[in-house]
Amino acid sequence: MSARKRGDHMSERVRVVATVMIGTISTVLAATIVNVAFPAIMRELDVGHDTLQWVSTAFLAATATTMLGTAWSIETWGERRTFITALALFLAGSALGALAWNATSLIAARTLQGATTGVLQPLAMVALFRVFPVEERGRAMGLYGFGIVLAPAIGPALGGALVDAFGWRSIFLLPIPFCVAGIALAMFTLPDTRGRVRQPFDWRGTLLLIGGLIALLNVTAAGHRMGWLSPALFGIAGVGIGLSLAFVAWENRAGTPLLMLSLFRHRPFARASIVSFAYGIGLFGTTYLVPVFVQDIAAYNASRAGYLLLPPGIALALAIIAGGRLADRIEPRFIIVAGLVLFASSSLLLAFAGAATGFWLLTAWLVVGRAGLGMLIPALNVGAVASLSGTELAYASSSVNFVRQLGGAVGVNVLAVLLEWRLGVYGLANAARAFHECFALVTLAFAVAIMPAWSIGKTRR
Repeated sequence: MSARKRGDHMSERVRVVATVMIGTISTVLAATIVNVAFPAIMRELDVGHDTLQWVSTAFLAATATTMLGTAWSIETWGERRTFITALALFLAGSALGALAWNATSLIAARTLQGATTGVLQPLAMVALFRVFPVEERGRAMGLYGFGIVLAPAIGPALGGALVDAFGWRSIFLLPIPFCVAGIALAMFTLPDTRGRVRQPFDWRGTLLLIGGLIALLNVTAAGHRMGWLSPALFGIAGVGIGLSLAFVAWENRAGTPLLMLSLFRHRPFARASIVSFAYGIGLFGTTYLVPVFVQDIAAYNASRAGYLLLPPGIALALAIIAGGRLADRIEPRFIIVAGLVLFASSSLLLAFAGAATGFWLLTAWLVVGRAGLGMLIPALNVGAVASLSGTELAYASSSVNFVRQLGGAVGVNVLAVLLEWRLGVYGLANAARAFHECFALVTLAFAVAIMPAWSIGKTRR
């Protein structure tokens, strides 16, 4: 290859990386930047945690659902149209969030943001794989992954500063310039190619999945409000279970399934999925709890709460890089179990934190937990696909990500409702005890995940 052609290829790669980084980082920021604003949102909109949790839960559930349809979107509309449409809808969601007049409109904005985020994140990987040769993809994904993980680390600190200076609505305005820049770049850098043979989209499976998730995620809030033995609660639970069973039945016989359920027949993948679910509970659950805890119990302002999460976020990004190197040298289950133990230890320590716990001590505990999460991610991905090949391997990545996002949605949902319930039991004088019970539940989830994690590498196909 001539020097000129190599230069053209390098220029194309730089443009593509810049485009997908600008576009997706703005969406990744949205996943965590809003968390430090929860106390302010609760005060202005006059809602409790059982309602507020939908701001996070709806985002995560929508991300999980649309993530499964990214491949079909790219094949049908092409990279450019899919990217531009998704980013434009994310921009609209951001504007709606800034203008939200009540909790319902804010939840709708977050749902739209989450749905487009689910499309954009896998699309970025497809675009990078297209322009980088096989021997350079690892480095490209490492750099891209570092940026994507670092974005939510910076998000809470940036969000806290914005909340204190301009109010919580300003955090929804932050991504808009990045969205505009990403759309402009995509018009010139991403191809407009589409597949010649288009597979039908699994609309039935998508609708069943959405309906089942909405119903099941409403069970905890409905139980808290209406009573755990109310007929209405049993009705909601019945609808959720029925739709979920219908989804499973349909996916098992669909020609082009949204989720390849046969993957879960492979024990390493099934066990890795359990760990991924716990991972989502821990990461997103504590990201919800910690900013609220330090603002309500330790009287931090939003900026200080955001700064508290900055070092742990950086530790998470660095640990992913280190974990990738370890995964090539050590059996995955040893790394995964070590990561789970570190995070469980961190959550257990937080279950004893109080108003007098120092800033740097809290930071250290959070750094330990995030380091554990970071080091297990690469090993978990390796262990999940160890027994797979062919078509199943292609579905595996989106399926593991789906399970992780689903774990986050369920975790935030359960923890927020538990927190609201226990705050009502203990009152303001003993509010810290409600948070302690939530952190203890996260610890239990990770302790339970250790057993399947230990068995991930034992079974081979």
